[in-house]
Amino acid sequence: MDEKLQKVLARAGLGSRREIEAWISAGFVKVNGQVAKLGDRVSEKDQLQVRGRRLSPQELAVPVTEVILYNKPENELVTRSDEQGRDTIFARLPKPKSGRWIAVGRLDINTTGLLLLTNNGELANRLMHPSKAIERAYLVRVFGEVSKDILDKLVQGVPLDDGMANFDKLEPLKSFEPTNSINRWYKVTLLEGRNREVRRLWESQGVQVSRLKRIAFGNISLPKTLRQGKTMSATLAQINDLLTMVDLPKMEAPEPRKAARPFNRDGKRMALPPVKPKQNDSADHDDWRFSEGRQRSQLTATGRLRNAMPTPRKIIAVTQGKAQAPTRTTLSRKPVPRKTWRDNDDDYID
Repeated sequence: MDEKLQKVLARAGLGSRREIEAWISAGFVKVNGQVAKLGDRVSEKDQLQVRGRRLSPQELAVPVTEVILYNKPENELVTRSDEQGRDTIFARLPKPKSGRWIAVGRLDINTTGLLLLTNNGELANRLMHPSKAIERAYLVRVFGEVSKDILDKLVQGVPLDDGMANFDKLEPLKSFEPTNSINRWYKVTLLEGRNREVRRLWESQGVQVSRLKRIAFGNISLPKTLRQGKTMSATLAQINDLLTMVDLPKMEAPEPRKAARPFNRDGKRMALPPVKPKQNDSADHDDWRFSEGRQRSQLTATGRLRNAMPTPRKIIAVTQGKAQAPTRTTLSRKPVPRKTWRDNDDDYID
């Protein structure tokens, strides 16, 4: 099946469609040894090269979709490199299992909040496309009072340099500032992601934006536990919600881990080894006595005799209501004379 060249490379996580189209225009991409052109279509049999490096079939295979949530702080750029040496978000991100991270939209250097990144270039492109009309929610702090006429204009639409624009929703919020502050907070929602669109809308009405924070993208909201500069992996349900929004197939749940016990050829679990029954102690003792010999048997019998001897009782005498200390009892035993050859010669004569 033939597909557009930029779509195949973007799906492999090599970059966004816009970046790959720029590479194709600059002559960095080749198909079967020939410099590619915009609009070329490729199949699985074609050999692709990007910047002189040949891509393997494993790299062009559809990767397992990964999505992470990043809480962007101020003074960070959403770019891979900066000529001025400023900090970028990619310096803090963990490595994906396959491909590379592609930012779903951009936040300017002074904007904070939720930023989605994925290794699926096709997913990123569709989420950013204006035709999908995915909601982006922001918290905005503006300087000074804003009249109702200005708020109505921002919802109805105002002209900008790149066409008409408007907020889909605009809701005044309770101020987070002290009571004597002149700053005001609003929650706004957009259905597209043009460059600095939120700030330009307010500035078109002479209103200055002092703080801007994205708090949601589609059905994914910024978690309260996600601190600035940290990432969090999206759940399978969140990833499938994003895929459904842009008409892409859902991901299947990972296969359960294999059981510890292996299966036989019939597909049944192998039985555990049988447990040996505990044998009778007396039988064990008899076997041991007869197998080890007469001498060890006699020693065992002597030990049993010692354990069977009664323990002497302690008697406490009571005299005139006072208990006397018990007398210490000692157990004396006469030594058993050992039999020698002088006592009975018959025992040692065959």
